Amino acid sequence: MRAAVFHGPGDIRIEDVEKPEIQAPTDARIRVTHTAICGSDLWFYNGDSDREAGSRVGHEPMGIVEAVGDDVRRVEPGDRVFAPFVVSCGHCEFCRRGLHTSCVNGDSWSGANGGAQGEYVRAPHADGTLVRVPDRYADDEDVLESVLPLTDVMGTGHHAAVSAGVEAGSTCVVVGDGAVGLCGVLAASRLGARRILAVGHHQDRLDLASDFGATETVLGSETDAVERVLSTTDGGVDHVLECVGAAASMETAVDVCRPGGTVGYVGVPHGVDEAGLALTDFFRDNITLRGGVAPVRAYADALLEDVLGGTLDPAPIFTETVDLDGVPEGYQAMADREALKVLVEP
Repeated sequence: MRAAVFHGPGDIRIEDVEKPEIQAPTDARIRVTHTAICGSDLWFYNGDSDREAGSRVGHEPMGIVEAVGDDVRRVEPGDRVFAPFVVSCGHCEFCRRGLHTSCVNGDSWSGANGGAQGEYVRAPHADGTLVRVPDRYADDEDVLESVLPLTDVMGTGHHAAVSAGVEAGSTCVVVGDGAVGLCGVLAASRLGARRILAVGHHQDRLDLASDFGATETVLGSETDAVERVLSTTDGGVDHVLECVGAAASMETAVDVCRPGGTVGYVGVPHGVDEAGLALTDFFRDNITLRGGVAPVRAYADALLEDVLGGTLDPAPIFTETVDLDGVPEGYQAMADREALKVLVEP
């Protein structure tokens, strides 16, 4: 089969690799029909994080079940499915608690599992990981493009909103105008927030945030953004969604959070350790920090129901579509901020 392979910063190649095979009775093999390039993929693409050269990439698969192991019960060949970015068994202590990203039997989509930016993936623990799309929607391209973000960014934005304590009538700030931040706006709106302020650096993305339910947008540097948020909210808000992971964005989140408030953080931490997170700011104002890597599987069924019901549509985050051969150009487009998020149709 063909798949995207990382060879170093700025170097993604489409190569012939070994097709994954059923290895355990709980496995399924998926023919990938839709996947995506994630903002977190840019960390290794830009050389800002380490990754082994020669490794396959991608973690947002959707496709058709091609084969299943003898113990698989929830899906069968021919089913349309999507999968969260982390493999989970569904029955261990942490999966039962809704913390699928801490699954004791967890796995990634790389290595022998195929890499989701490719033609096939092997899904270990298929019953615990895969989410089936009802047959009536299995070939509806518009619906499928709305479902695909549930593999990662929509669930991650939702985790930020839940972690920040957003509920009906809330006022909140979303820091970050990438795909996760925009999905955070959608999530806050879905949870009933009365007022949503989206903070970012790109006017076109903030325009999309408005379409997604942001009642106000703030464009500017971190200092300008903090001053504007504090001014327009009379001193900050109780619920902040940090959707970037950089030291500056975390500082912004803390600065706009009112004493006693909560920061829900889901951005992959980058540069925060080196910069030093100022715990005294949290301590002094009794600010709660909640979040982490999003247990997307825990939210998938409820979010899927809303997508199928027509009340949730994150598809506009995809601003460019490529085939498998176009994946290297898709990475570069996202790195150059020419694309918000790239949809891949192998």
